[in-house]
Amino acid sequence: MIYTEHTKKALKLCFEAHKNQIDKSGMPYVFHPFHLAEQMTDEVSTVVALLHDVVEDTDYTFDDLLSMGFPTQAIDALKLLTHDDGTPYMEYVERLSSNPTARAVKLADLRHNSDFSRLETVDERARKRREKYLKAIELLEAIK
Repeated sequence: MIYTEHTKKALKLCFEAHKNQIDKSGMPYVFHPFHLAEQMTDEVSTVVALLHDVVEDTDYTFDDLLSMGFPTQAIDALKLLTHDDGTPYMEYVERLSSNPTARAVKLADLRHNSDFSRLETVDERARKRREKYLKAIELLEAIK
C-alpha cells in the first residue's frame, strides 16, 4: 500500500463508507477495495481503488470527494468507473478504458470479482456474472 496524505484519507473514507456492507461472499465489503489498493502502483490509482465504489454504493457524491481535497485526476477516473445503470455494461467498460488509472483499477476489480474461491456457493447467477466479467477483462486487455 502506498501511504500518502490522500491515500490515508481515502482509506479512512473507504472504511467509513463501507463499514456496514457485506459482499457476495459474506465478507466485510471493505476488504475488496483494500485488496485492489494493494495492487496499485501510485498515489492516484491507490486512491481510486479505495474509492471506486463509494459514489455508486453510498450516499457520497463526486462533489463530496472534491470538497475533501481528492485530486481531480482521481475524481475523473472515479467518474468513469461509476457505472450508470442506463449504460450497457460493455459500453461502460469500453469508455473507461481510455483512462489508464480507471483501466488498471477496473482490471483489478474484475479479477477479484471473478475469483470463485471468494464465494461459499457458486450458483448460475455467479457463473453468468463471471462470464460477463471475463469478457470485460478480455476487452480491457485488448485495448493497451
